[in-house]
Amino acid sequence: MKALLDTVERRSERVFLVGAELKARSAWDVRDSLDELAELATTAGTVVVGEGTQRLDVPSSATYIGPGKAAEFAAHCRESGVDTILFDDELSGAQTRNLEEIFGCKILDRTALILEIFAHRARTREGKLQVELARLQYLLPRLTRYWTHLSRQRGGLGAIGGEGESQLEADRRKTQERIEKILEELDVVRRQRSTQRAGRQRHQWPLASIVGYTNAGKSTLLNALTGAGVLAEDKLFATLDPTTRRLRLPTNQNVLLSDTVGFIRKLPHGLVEAFKATLEEVAQADMLLHVVDASHPHAEQQIAAVNAVLAEIGVPEKSTLMVFNKVDRLEDPVAAARFLELYPKAVAISARTGRGFPELMEVLGTLLRPVRDFVDLEFPFAEQRLIARLHAVGQVMSEDFSGDIARVRAMLPPHLRHEFARFIVAEVS
Repeated sequence: MKALLDTVERRSERVFLVGAELKARSAWDVRDSLDELAELATTAGTVVVGEGTQRLDVPSSATYIGPGKAAEFAAHCRESGVDTILFDDELSGAQTRNLEEIFGCKILDRTALILEIFAHRARTREGKLQVELARLQYLLPRLTRYWTHLSRQRGGLGAIGGEGESQLEADRRKTQERIEKILEELDVVRRQRSTQRAGRQRHQWPLASIVGYTNAGKSTLLNALTGAGVLAEDKLFATLDPTTRRLRLPTNQNVLLSDTVGFIRKLPHGLVEAFKATLEEVAQADMLLHVVDASHPHAEQQIAAVNAVLAEIGVPEKSTLMVFNKVDRLEDPVAAARFLELYPKAVAISARTGRGFPELMEVLGTLLRPVRDFVDLEFPFAEQRLIARLHAVGQVMSEDFSGDIARVRAMLPPHLRHEFARFIVAEVS
């Protein structure tokens, strides 16, 4: 598959978008999906010069859209100097080959475009492996179109020997071998993540995974809360590689916040499969922060798309805090109140300005509050080091330093109780 972004580095490609209005879809669904495809194309650095749609009962097995409509679009694209045609739905290898003959230029579908963006933005070894796996799995059933011009090779030594394997068969074998190798390497990644989770569990730090539609502001929120320094741009899929940082809550509790890849409607199944090593963090999280762009006109549909992907990767039902972000962009001040009415336990924030952060931190402290021992302690004044330690690891409710003894009432993590056992004088009910 020829890389779109490699060409983009030389000059901005001119692209034409194609969508199909099927019986199962409304005109609004097609319009919104094409708008999102245009955003993806812009993220890839291309210039959208036009678009076209067709109403269909079912897609054509040969050309997806009707051949007559394809010829009509092709004539328009030749006049407009279009380099690439972007289809909003996934195409088969045969459909792509037939469309290339009609249009006389490169044909890409939504899946191929997303894969190109992911390949361009992956930074870590894990991210690159996951993207390569998804691209190879996408390419494998489409290899035929790259070798239709080759006849079969002959094998054996000298003039002796039967017909050898074709170039297509050789490429399929090499591709499958590479897929198996990547799966082995990703299995190592899963084991490493399991070890990391075991270490976290020893600290008894809860994990909250930030999920949400792409460009909802997840990385901006992580940066604002923890100073993570993750790239945050107003683009789809600005960041791919997961980042986990520690957050200290007002309750003096450590929490791990994990940012994840953004979700999107029509997210290719192969990408979901490839990113399972990363998305395991979501499945293992103690709670989810579902970040929503409250200023987006189709926020409800984006919420549904995220929930659909969570169901696809097998995330069980768990505590979820709805976080409606970008409220500073809302022209209608009633809109935020409407979201909070629909989701009573949600919070409205602006990750950019910090609006709503006190409420968010308070709710997080409540939802992630672990089992703690509520105790009264008495310390000789000579034990200032232990009193400071209690402030660091527990939640001090009150202190009394009158007299010869420091009296402290505190919430204490059970696994640290042994450090203060000799100074505990009473349990508080």
